[in-house]
Amino acid sequence: MNGDKIEALIEKLHSNESFLSLEISPNLSSMLDYDMLDKIKDINEVDCFVCTDSPLARFKPSSILSSLKFQNALNKPVICTISMRDRNSIALCGDILAINEFGLRAFLTLTGDSIKNGDCIKSKGVFENNSLKLGYIIDELNYGKAINGKLLKNGVKEIYNFQVINSYSNNLDSIKSRICKKLSNSKVEALFTQPVYSLQAAEFLLSSINYANREYNTKSKLILGFFPVFSYKTALFLRDKLPGVYIPNEWIEKLEKAHNKGKDEEQKIGLDISHTLFNELKSLHNKFHFMSANKPFLVKEFI
Repeated sequence: MNGDKIEALIEKLHSNESFLSLEISPNLSSMLDYDMLDKIKDINEVDCFVCTDSPLARFKPSSILSSLKFQNALNKPVICTISMRDRNSIALCGDILAINEFGLRAFLTLTGDSIKNGDCIKSKGVFENNSLKLGYIIDELNYGKAINGKLLKNGVKEIYNFQVINSYSNNLDSIKSRICKKLSNSKVEALFTQPVYSLQAAEFLLSSINYANREYNTKSKLILGFFPVFSYKTALFLRDKLPGVYIPNEWIEKLEKAHNKGKDEEQKIGLDISHTLFNELKSLHNKFHFMSANKPFLVKEFI
């Protein structure tokens, strides 16, 4: 893919224009799902895609190679998710460096979900460090240095680092502190948030990143995570199983009542309350990351 498209993406992200990314996840297969690709190609409003890296520690094909496949097939930039969970810093630095020549240059860097929550219970997590180490690795590569401190024979085309932040905590100051730590540690183009389910949470996140940018003279953007909820079961999962996310009790109650009336009513109520929230968030901010559990057609319901 033409590298100019990646630079154009970063330029748009840092402008006042609206920005939309879409989460995609490789299937448990040696090949891409071309039916899904055909549907995604029709969503012209999407600026880029974010390829997951075995979320919840559930096995998926390599996020790096899958991202390269997606980027070539879609001819749009893909942000590749990578975590410290499965590889040490030698392997991660080597992968990021080698794939640079093929045009994969944007990474969403994570610590990674615990192995005990996944479906590979005989595996062992690496967790040499956390996502801050990945930010350091990317900075060093951009400076022309490998993880061992040696100079690269040929420098990299600029690599862009994105990171994640929780959207909720019982102690909100811990989120603000975490944002400051991430932005002061390495160059971060933007922070993707976990799904946001209230206007107040979005306002707090925006004020926190604005504070951190002033404090550390940085220019990171905030990309609000949005995940529409269409079922009572999904709402319970988000409330009980996904750390760093808060879904209001009002949503739980409405979806439970609708669930008891039938699937159609449940989906209708879920769509209504998700729409209302998205419209409220759009009045506040214009940069979003859409998550749809590999149902890309849902984007058209909101955009």
